[in-house]
This record gives sequence, structure tokens and C-alpha cells, in this order.
Amino acid sequence: MYDLILAFITAFGLTFYAIPSIIHVAKKKNLVDEPDDRKAHKVSTPSLGGIGIFAGTIFSIVLWTPFKYFGDLQYILTAFVIMFLVGARDDIDPISPYKKFGAQIFAAGLLVFVANIRLTSMYGIFGITVLPPIASILLSLFTIILIINAFNLIDGINGLSASIGLIIALCFGTWFFLIDKMDLSIVAFALAGSIIAFLKYNFTPAKIFMGDTGSLIIGLVCAILTIQFIELHKVIGDSPFKFKATPAVAIGVLILPLFDTLRVFTIRIVNGRSPFSPDRNHIHHLLIDLDLSHMQATGTLVFVNLLFIYLAYSLQDIGSLYLLLVMLVIAILLSSVLALIVMRKKRKA
Repeated sequence: MYDLILAFITAFGLTFYAIPSIIHVAKKKNLVDEPDDRKAHKVSTPSLGGIGIFAGTIFSIVLWTPFKYFGDLQYILTAFVIMFLVGARDDIDPISPYKKFGAQIFAAGLLVFVANIRLTSMYGIFGITVLPPIASILLSLFTIILIINAFNLIDGINGLSASIGLIIALCFGTWFFLIDKMDLSIVAFALAGSIIAFLKYNFTPAKIFMGDTGSLIIGLVCAILTIQFIELHKVIGDSPFKFKATPAVAIGVLILPLFDTLRVFTIRIVNGRSPFSPDRNHIHHLLIDLDLSHMQATGTLVFVNLLFIYLAYSLQDIGSLYLLLVMLVIAILLSSVLALIVMRKKRKA
């Protein structure tokens, strides 16, 4: 317990005191994110906050992880460094999406093939239990890359990506603590401490953005925590902390970034565009178009994400497939109503 508290405090303190220096250097060197028609901010803002998140998280993990666990974390930390390097490079001097995607595949491959962080069961969804090795590898790689990019895509307004990452880290970190998986719990609480410190500077008026460095790191950590949450249910026996419908509960915790990514990609493909082409169709953009402030939009989406977590917890007895369908239908209905309201507002304008 003390290791968790110390990891949280250390990550918070380092990030909190590092970010003002990062802001100063970024402004001095003109390393800022300029506003444009697609972006929600109106003034030039430093975009290197992810450096502070990375520094606080990785320093805290290395300092407070008990030595008997540390060997198992070396590959995770290596993947962190890969994401940090490509994210920082992209924030300072933008690189092609293909190079960024290649780095994500490399980091994901390291986790799947070397750290053995992979999904091996579908828990009965579509009648599938144990996954064949090839299917396990492909699904695990897809899951990691999907979650990483989902956080990158929702990082469009102040506080949103960090707040959702905080919820996920605290949910999974607490569960890992309860089942005595201290290494993963320390990773989660170190990230949570860094995120809270970052949010102090990211709430409106934002003094700094997390940039790709931050969203890639948060996405990577959340991907690792999600896969381990699902997989550890196979080995915890009759633990009182065991969930039913495990994959669906995990998706419920990550519902906002996952559903928003699915929704936006579907709209782009239906409209004959590349799923990776930028636009203003994200759910947070729709809320901004309703004249909500950044903080109001972030608060609304955080509240909705928490409601889905409660829904997944409450309905876990109905099974993974039915729970997934219920959450998907509700998410589609809510987003469709929101889109219709925005459309009517624009027509009247």
C-alpha cells in the first residue's frame, strides 16, 4: 500500500514541478501548437506536456517497484521509451503517420512477443474460448494499437484525454491492488499521479497540451492495463474481486475512446474518405458546436464514461456478448441524438 502512495506522490510531484519549465522552454523555442479551423483552441499553446507525464510516470515506476517485480517490467518500460521518442519527435518536428504507426507496431510487438502481454481467450464471445496462437497475436496487436490511437484521437479539447486516462488508470490500478498485482498497480497509480499534475496546467485556460507524447504514453499504459485485466481473470480463481463478462467490463471502462474511434472511422469510410483523414466529427467537437466550453464538454464526457462503467458493472451477469450489444446500442443512440441536435442548430443558424 505504501509503495502505491509513494509512487503516486512521486509521479505527481515530479510532473507538477517539471511542467512549468517545459512551458518556459517550449515558448522560448516556439514549440507551440498553432490554432486553425479544425482545432478547438484559439491561441498558440505549448504541446510538450507529455514529456512531464512520461518523466513522472517512468521515474516513479523505476523508483518504487519492488525489485522482485522489476524484471517483469523492463519490456514495458522499453515500450514506454519507444512511444516517448516517437511522440516527442512528432510534437517537435512532425513525422509521417506511417513512421508513427511503424513505431506503434514495434512497441506493440515488443509487448506481445517479448513481454507476453496478449489476449488468449474470448471468454465465450461468439462461442470462442481459447484463441489459436496466430489469432491471439493478431488480436493483441490490434487491441494495443487501437487503444493507443483512440487516446490520440480524443485529445482534441482541454482535459479530455487526460481525464479519461485517469479514470481508467484508477479503475484498473485499484483492481490490481485488490488482487495483489503490485507491479501493474504501481504502473497505474504512477500514471494517475502524473496525469493529475498535468491536468492542473491543462484545464481551461490551458497553459500546455499533452501532445502526441502524452496521448501515446497514456494510450499504451491503458492498453497494457486492459489486456492484463482481462487475462488475469483466468488465474485469480474464486477471488471476490473477479468480474463476470470480463471483456465487456473492460470495454465499458474504455467506452469513450473506443466508441468515438469506431464512430468516426465508420463515418469517414461511409463518406468515401480515409479513416485516418482529420475532421471535426468527434463527439467532443459536437459538444463544442453546441456552445459548451472545453471544461463543460470534458465534464459531460467524463460523466458519461463513468455511467457506462457503472452500467457494465451492474449488468455483468447478462454475459459479455449481450452486455457489449447493450452498451453499443446506448452509445449509438446517445451520439445520434447529439448529432441531430447539432445538425438542427446549424440549420437554424
